[in-house]
Amino acid sequence: MEIDVTKEHEQGRRPAGMLEDAVLAALWQGGRPMSPADVQAVLPDTPAYTTVMTTLARLHRKGLATRTRAGRGFVYSPNVDEAAHTATAMHDLLRRRRDRAAVLARFVSDLAPEDERLLQQLLRHDDAE
Repeated sequence: MEIDVTKEHEQGRRPAGMLEDAVLAALWQGGRPMSPADVQAVLPDTPAYTTVMTTLARLHRKGLATRTRAGRGFVYSPNVDEAAHTATAMHDLLRRRRDRAAVLARFVSDLAPEDERLLQQLLRHDDAE
C-alpha cells in the first residue's frame, strides 16, 4: 500500500484524513477482521499503536468500520467498500464548490485517455436504461 509523500508528511505530519484513508485501505486489502496491531503492521511509516487504535475508533464512530469484540480488544472490518467511499468523498467535495461545471470540466479534461473512455462508456450505459 503506497501513500504519496507530501511536504506535510515529510515534516512528520500527515495531511488531514490521510491516516484514516490508509487505515481503510488496510482493512479493504486485509479481507478479514483486523486488530489494531494487524493494521499497524501493514501501514507505511508504522504509526504508534495508540494512533492506529484512535483512528479505528474514529472510523467506527463515523460508521465507516464495524468492530467486534475479540478477547480483550476489538477487530475491525470496513463498513463501506472502496468505490462507495471514494464516490461519496467526490460528491461531498463537488457539493462544496460554487462552479460545479468548471470542476467537472477540469476533472474530465485531466483524465487519462483510458479513464475518459471508461467514463464515456458508463455514461452511455446510464442513458440506455
